[in-house]
Amino acid sequence: MPGLFDTFSIKSVTLRNRIGVSPMCQYVSNDGTATDWHLVHLGARAVGGAGLVIAEATAVEPRGRISPQDAGLWSDKHIEPLARITRFVKEHGAVPGIQLAHAGRKASAARPWEGDNSLKEAEGGWETLAPSAVAFGDKLWKVPKAMTHRDIRDVQQSFVAATKMAITVGYQWLELHAAHGYLCHSFYSPISNKRTDEYGGSFENRIRFTVETLEYMRAVWPENLPLAVRLSCSDWVDGGWTIEETIELAKKLKQTGADLIDCSSGFGSPDHRKYPFGPGWQVPFSEAIRKEAQIATAAVGLITDPMQANNIVESGKADIVLLAREMLRDPYWPQHAAKALGHDLKSIVPSPYLRWI
Repeated sequence: MPGLFDTFSIKSVTLRNRIGVSPMCQYVSNDGTATDWHLVHLGARAVGGAGLVIAEATAVEPRGRISPQDAGLWSDKHIEPLARITRFVKEHGAVPGIQLAHAGRKASAARPWEGDNSLKEAEGGWETLAPSAVAFGDKLWKVPKAMTHRDIRDVQQSFVAATKMAITVGYQWLELHAAHGYLCHSFYSPISNKRTDEYGGSFENRIRFTVETLEYMRAVWPENLPLAVRLSCSDWVDGGWTIEETIELAKKLKQTGADLIDCSSGFGSPDHRKYPFGPGWQVPFSEAIRKEAQIATAAVGLITDPMQANNIVESGKADIVLLAREMLRDPYWPQHAAKALGHDLKSIVPSPYLRWI
């Protein structure tokens, strides 16, 4: 089996290693527009040696932002600041990716360090959308508008438009965010979807929005470039979404054109009591989906140690590992992991650093 520092190819894209930077919201965009913060944040991880650098959840329309300061890709003004970043990431050996998202009923919220609560209109908030008029709960008290069929089509077309702009920006890896209680997840989870039409009720109906959205994106995204989907593989709530359902959804998404499943879980409700937080706590989801759905997977969730990450790949539990918080603590984690695992540093250390290191 391949190891952490073997290459990984999907379609025409080859990662120099199997380490990726997981998308992490920064909440510092200006009306959706990237800033120098994003260039340094993402560029540093490319310089640090990651094979894949995925930009944060990027809203496909203003209503789809988590906070007013979220990243966006709904206007031409967003293109060049992001293109500057993708050029830098490519120049330093990593593949630039982006996660397209719609926050659904978790939108219109203050930034985490400003309370993480629903914003009133006078505070800069806006009307939110969801499959059903059911609030997320706790700090996110705002009751969303139950989406009409026109709303569904409009949002799906926003995903299509953002996908086309992602091509113009120069991204080589695209991910649909269908996890963590945001719009796609809220459609397929019975916790949040109380509809009685063709988008609610049965498993086939609840997954329809996500499958359709991916199909529309795949139709305009270049066939030779990877298209991934992040899923919440379990709601960790009685009566909620399960890993067994995720496996069946992954099979459907593979048929629709998905190349990889990014295996996360939870955050569809404010109740986190049953989450088994710990090192690699979500890796079993990746292993099960990779085996049962026969599709490439990414493992996430408290992956911090080089030996741990290498074992996940070598044992066939995932094709790549995505690191989040650990990459914030150490942008050069791939270089340190290479040294710990006895891998040649020359392939991931930039020339200006190499003579010194």
